Amino acid sequence: MGTRIFVTGGTFDKEYNELDGKLFFKNTHLPEMLELGRSKVDVDIRTLMMIDSLEMTDADRLIILDHCRRSKEEKIVVTHGTDTMEVTARVLGEAISGKTIVLTGAMIPYKFGSSDGLFNLGSALAFVQSLPHGVYIAMNGKCFRWDNVRKNKRTGIFEEVKG
Repeated sequence: MGTRIFVTGGTFDKEYNELDGKLFFKNTHLPEMLELGRSKVDVDIRTLMMIDSLEMTDADRLIILDHCRRSKEEKIVVTHGTDTMEVTARVLGEAISGKTIVLTGAMIPYKFGSSDGLFNLGSALAFVQSLPHGVYIAMNGKCFRWDNVRKNKRTGIFEEVKG
């Protein structure tokens, strides 16, 4: 059985409108990213929503939770905006067992060319295949348990809460 990828939006999938200078969502870049990274992992991609995580509601998180619970795959990657990623990880971590779920995102949109998204996606795919059941966040080559992570708003880097 392969790996399920749930797309929720976030900086990963934002595009830049050259006319008004705003970021917007169109379609997920995941298939292109997997092809560029020459990934050989058997994945099934499903877009759940395309929103900025600052706009994500509790109802949106319940949609993600429901899809993770109902997924026949035990290995799941969730692409997510970084601003509230740890909130969604907590919702999943408190409610799901028997699956390995890794949330990941990007600080810079993939379409900008200098994005960390491709690296983070590759890391998440590696972590989801090798970690025991649980919920994790994978960013910048590091992996954190759902109950021991936060995004440092000052540095923009994910870190452990407890040493």
